[in-house]
Amino acid sequence: MTTPRPAAELSADEARRIALRAQGFLGAPDRRSGVRGVLRHLGAIQLDTISVLARSHELVPYARLGAVGRKTVESAYWTPDPSGAPHAFEYWSHAACILPIEEWPHFAFRRRAYRNRPHWNHDLPDGVYDQVIKQLRSEGPLTATELGGAKKTNDWWDWSGAKVAVERALMYGEVVCVERRGWKRIYNLAERAVPDALLHDELDDTECLRRLVRLAGQSLGVGTRADIADYHRLKGEQVDAVIADSGLVPVTVEGWGKPAWADPAALRTPPRGRHRTTLLSPFDSLIWERARTERIFGFTHRLEAYVPKPKRVYGYFAMPVLAGGRLVGRVDPARAGSTLVAKQVTLDGPKAVPAVAQALVEAASWVDCTDVRVERVDAPELREPLARELARLTA
Repeated sequence: MTTPRPAAELSADEARRIALRAQGFLGAPDRRSGVRGVLRHLGAIQLDTISVLARSHELVPYARLGAVGRKTVESAYWTPDPSGAPHAFEYWSHAACILPIEEWPHFAFRRRAYRNRPHWNHDLPDGVYDQVIKQLRSEGPLTATELGGAKKTNDWWDWSGAKVAVERALMYGEVVCVERRGWKRIYNLAERAVPDALLHDELDDTECLRRLVRLAGQSLGVGTRADIADYHRLKGEQVDAVIADSGLVPVTVEGWGKPAWADPAALRTPPRGRHRTTLLSPFDSLIWERARTERIFGFTHRLEAYVPKPKRVYGYFAMPVLAGGRLVGRVDPARAGSTLVAKQVTLDGPKAVPAVAQALVEAASWVDCTDVRVERVDAPELREPLARELARLTA
């Protein structure tokens, strides 16, 4: 692939600020558009089963908007408008993600690829797929349990035939999830749930990829080929095939060492405004790609939930702390009744103390905790300054 002449040369600091603004962390948040505005702005919000302070899809809008109620977050995702049209659907993007319903046509290429997939991890018994579709058609939206549930074994992947069928139908696009209830997917027929104008907007693969590359570039602000590909888990060659027609412009970024592309709108206005101070979910799109996080922030980030406990460095669900446009520390949180427990705190020096304390106090208030308790600080000499700052903020 021949890279065109760069439209701009950016310093590392300019690129960092562009990325922060694109992700909703620099400048006044658009509170009027709320959670739905955050979803449309980011284009994808990752789902995950881990819940410490809250689930990741709740933490993402909180990090940008502040203490928006958790019930408000869920309602924003899953409550349809007065006409019955959904605002979001769940599908495989960066991972399992909540996506704006407007992006339904963009994933036609992936739905076709799944239909043509020769091998699956689960066998599908004869007739079960058709039976599941028939049941949804006759009974309306149903959970997996209502469709037949999963086998009662110790292996979470040991699905029943009905679960295999409905998940495959979801991947094919014959079934859609536009609602969750108590963390359970509600499966519905796409023909019933997806607005007609979107359902029948069958884009070819090239147009799907072009739109997703453009949207990824807009959500990132500026990114390398790998950054842009990772946002919706595209292949590098898929990005190469469409990026020239995506509307993104080539740029060079100081210290990146690889070609990059930027949203031209992000280059027209210098990013200014107030920085957000907050705890970040490890699955937040600002930091979900480790190489990009290291390149932009000089910060090594790794989710350790699946690392054996003796080998963990920062904790089970260590949440990076964003302040002043930098990542200044980590907090591994837990809850004990009405107390937010910071099981382990890592600080990037004394200057990080006020920001980490502020992030802890705000997060505690958001999840209805009335107290903050710190168990361990990696730098012992900062334990007392952190305790004093927490006491001052909660006095």
